[in-house]
Amino acid sequence: MPDKSSTKIDAIRHSLAHLLAAAVLEEFPSAKLGIGPTIENGFYYDFLLPRPLTQENLIKFEKRMKDFIKQGLAVKGKKVTTVQAKKEFKNQPFKLELIKEFSKEKKQLTIYSTGDVFSDLCRGGHVKNIKEIHPGAFKLTKIAGAYWRGNEKNPQLQRIYGLAFVMPDELNDYLKLQAEIEKRDHRRLGQQLDLFHFEDIAPGAVFWHGKGMIIWRGLEKFMRAKLDRDGYQEISTPIMVKKVVFEKSGHWQHYRQNMFYFDVEKETFVLKPMNCPESTYIYNNQLRSYKDLPMRLSEITDHLHRNELSGTLGGLFRVRQMSQDDAHIYCRPDQIETEIKTLIDLVKEVYDNFDMPISFNLATKPEKALGEPKLWKKSEQALENVLKNSKIKYQLKAGDGAFYGPKIDINAKDSLGREWTIATIQLDFQMPERFDLNYIDEKGGKQRPVMIHRAILGTFERFIGILIEHYAGALPFWLSPTQIKIVPVADRHLGYAEKIAKQLKDYRVEIATEKETVGKKIRNAEMQKIPYIIVVGDEEEQNNSISVRQRGKKELTQLKAGEFLPQ
Repeated sequence: MPDKSSTKIDAIRHSLAHLLAAAVLEEFPSAKLGIGPTIENGFYYDFLLPRPLTQENLIKFEKRMKDFIKQGLAVKGKKVTTVQAKKEFKNQPFKLELIKEFSKEKKQLTIYSTGDVFSDLCRGGHVKNIKEIHPGAFKLTKIAGAYWRGNEKNPQLQRIYGLAFVMPDELNDYLKLQAEIEKRDHRRLGQQLDLFHFEDIAPGAVFWHGKGMIIWRGLEKFMRAKLDRDGYQEISTPIMVKKVVFEKSGHWQHYRQNMFYFDVEKETFVLKPMNCPESTYIYNNQLRSYKDLPMRLSEITDHLHRNELSGTLGGLFRVRQMSQDDAHIYCRPDQIETEIKTLIDLVKEVYDNFDMPISFNLATKPEKALGEPKLWKKSEQALENVLKNSKIKYQLKAGDGAFYGPKIDINAKDSLGREWTIATIQLDFQMPERFDLNYIDEKGGKQRPVMIHRAILGTFERFIGILIEHYAGALPFWLSPTQIKIVPVADRHLGYAEKIAKQLKDYRVEIATEKETVGKKIRNAEMQKIPYIIVVGDEEEQNNSISVRQRGKKELTQLKAGEFLPQ
């Protein structure tokens, strides 16, 4: 059964889209109407208008929509014929295009009217009366350009976006959350903290600064320690290979639109978008025994390239050049569940370090998939067994698996309550088949191994972006590029500051040497989200002490120089 609460809010949002169109038509009677669907958290409507809109227009439209709500207009729908629909919308070319298309597909046409102020070609899903809409629970937010039906060959329309909820407090909570998200935007903090930036010369690729690379290397070191403990071998495979590799893996047929490829000496080469096909060449370089398995191969430093559309690029969250903490495990069928259980434990261990609760999804066979249905069933059952035996609650995501196998996706919840699908564990019977991978069993016969794809942090770029926003830039001490800032009160205290810095040589320490007041130096360090600020002046130098301020606390604590143990 549909969720009644979601049905109600969809009806509210859909009805508000119609009220918006009514308000726009009052101001611009010659406006040509596009479509006005509901979207996550709100709605939009597209218009072809005689002039560009401004924020002042949005204020006026919003006020008029509230006037309509006060009138308590009824919303009614009726079935119409193609002839009736064409007559109703004779001056609306975009509607006529839809009518022609729907009639050809033999779809029932319906028109919904809001009182006598507006009628639209619509399949329905509205409130019965617009007085059901709370006038304080919606807001028009922005104007954007949008091509009719998403095709750049069509006219460009003006799209008006709105937010809508059942009650005003929901809208206010959402606006507060958005303000906090904007304050934590990793792109802004990346510049403020001198971590990275982007340039037009390399769309979707990151220019990492020295401080950003400290975070990157810290995460690499963190992951490598765990992989070394768990018996992984780190490998590295070429960035550019012949397309035959991806034809063999199936990616050329299923993923080509996301690849960068070009011809060299009459052969097509690909910048690899993922590591898995090439790891099979390392496995196949030698004859493997059942005793060699499981064989865990990690590859966490090489660059991958994916041809994402320019319009979808977004800071560190969606890039064209990326690096993954990738690994592929080759094992015997009887080892599958043990390996999956070990990986789930690793995911839990890693995310405990970042104060991010996790949840699990089981994604099954998609509509377009490789391999026999029986193998898919076997794979899905293996993953489900591990989740159930580990007493892990999970959501079933039917049809969300990769084209080569089912997977467990792990969502991490950040400090703002947003869920990010980061870690993934994928079971693959297809790749070993396609690349003819074998091992010799205890009887001397050839057997096919199973391949497990897994990523814990996902891509370093995206994970660092998530961490920056999760912590609002105030990263844990071990990941902070500068861990301690020493602020000398005057130039005569520089020598003592350098002495303290030498005592703290095991940490990342900076001395504030700029010609500023002590207060300004402290504020600069706070803006840089530095975990500890040490102030040294005459009193500290005379007493061989330091005054320490911990991030987020205003008071200074005086300690003997040797007593300070940051963490």
